Formats: sequence, C-alpha cells, structure tokens
Amino acid sequence: LMHKAIGDRLHSIFVNNGVLRKNEVVEVQETFKEKLKFKNFHYVDAEDLFLKKLTGVDDPEEKRRVIGYTFIEVFENKTIELEKEFPNIKFLAQGTIYPDRVESSATSNTSAKIKSHHNLTLPENMMLEIIEPLKDLYKDEVRRIGLQLGLPKNIIYRHPFPGVGLAVRIIGSIDKEKLDILRNADEILIEEIRAAGIYENLWQAFCVFLPLKTVGVMGDFRTYENICSIRVVESLDAMTANFAKLDMNLLEKISTRIINEVKGFNRVVYDISNKPPSTIEYE
Repeated sequence: LMHKAIGDRLHSIFVNNGVLRKNEVVEVQETFKEKLKFKNFHYVDAEDLFLKKLTGVDDPEEKRRVIGYTFIEVFENKTIELEKEFPNIKFLAQGTIYPDRVESSATSNTSAKIKSHHNLTLPENMMLEIIEPLKDLYKDEVRRIGLQLGLPKNIIYRHPFPGVGLAVRIIGSIDKEKLDILRNADEILIEEIRAAGIYENLWQAFCVFLPLKTVGVMGDFRTYENICSIRVVESLDAMTANFAKLDMNLLEKISTRIINEVKGFNRVVYDISNKPPSTIEYE
C-alpha cells in the first residue's frame, strides 16, 4: 500500500529478529526484491542482538517489550545510516491492524489489556513519526485490499504470524536450540496441511514448544523430551476462533513425523480450545 502511494521513496527495512520461521529470511527477501520489485529493500541481520537481550526472559509481556524496544533501536540505527544517502527520513509505517489494538487495549480507556503487541509498546522518545494505515481494519479487510492491489495470493492468504514471532510460541525463556526444534516441527505441520489441501481454509496453524519433559520410547531406548502442542484454528477476524476439527489420519501423520524427525520432541498434543476463553497464541 505504501509502495503504491509513494513508489521508490519507500525504504523497506526487514529486520531478522532471530525468532522467525524456518527459511523466512530467504523467502521474504525473494518476495520483495524479486517478485514485488522493491528498489529500496534493506536487510538487517540482528538475530544475535535480539537473542542476547531475550536471554533469561520468561515473562510474555517482557518478551514483547524487549522485542519492541530492540526493533526500534535497530530500525533507528539503520535509518541514521540511510540518512547519509537519503536525507529527511521522518516516518515509520507499520502494519498494525484493529485486533492488535483491541488486545493491547489501545481502542478504549476501559477495556482490559489481554496482551500487548510489540508494535504498540514503543518508546516515547522515538525520532520517527508512526503511520498506521491499516489500524482500523480487520485481517479479512486487509486481504481484500491486497487483492485489489494485485498482490500474489500466496502472500495475501499466508497465515498471520505475530510480530514477536516464535518468542511467544515457546513457553518461558527462549534460546537458539529451542527455536530450531520448534522451526523444524512447524515446517512439518505446514507441509502436511498444504499437502492435504486445507491451508487456505484455516486461519492459523502452528506448533508450540512446551518445556515439559515426558518419557518416551524410540526403538529400544528411553527418551525424555519436550511436548509439542499443535494449534490449528478457523476464524474470520481473529476476534473469535474455533479449533479446527482435522481428520484424525492427518493428525496422526503430523504427530508421527514430528516425533520421528524432530529431535527434542517425543510427544505431540492437539489443542482443542476455542477463543474465547483461550487466545489463539499461547503468550
């Protein structure tokens, strides 16, 4: 939308915050640079910085705050660097949508905060002015705009992914080992859902790392590994959601593959909670 409005005056900064999905760094760059032909696309690898600042942080709200503040720090440093060649950079455009604001209680003085969103927990002394053209729209409305703009359907109908990424899909503190385990399991889940032809019928499908170890058996050997929770939901706007009633044979295939192919998980459970009372994401 911004590119349509101001063309090559737009500078897109893609920050690798260390909590992205498997192969996402490559896929995002290919999409914007090769498919959408963004001239001024800038990649910043800040994985080590984010993971260092997240070390030992286990509270969900603190994770969101750390990621939000670190993102702005990285973004502003890159902006200062760009200003040497492109002066007068004054605005930061964000993809905040209405449900983000509702959950962060940004729409009312009386509504309770369910959980903050990293793009709504920003420092007060920012040097850039925020632009949020989608802040009053729901996801389905944003997708309709995407269709009108002619964006590829695989981008438009991609499942929502939190700005704080896998940090809120690992319960408790995070580290690179847990992230890699979760990425591998998540890749299997999405592969099987796509193969079953139901990906676009679902609102979200993802794995969650539960740091609870249970005993299992692999061959003749005892295992003592973590639990993988599978969360698959149907929704129109993310304000309410129902768990997807997947075919049991599909669930069995997903479970078998994760346990056999992902070292670190030896048990898979399926989340049958609706929203409300549960939220879609765990943290």
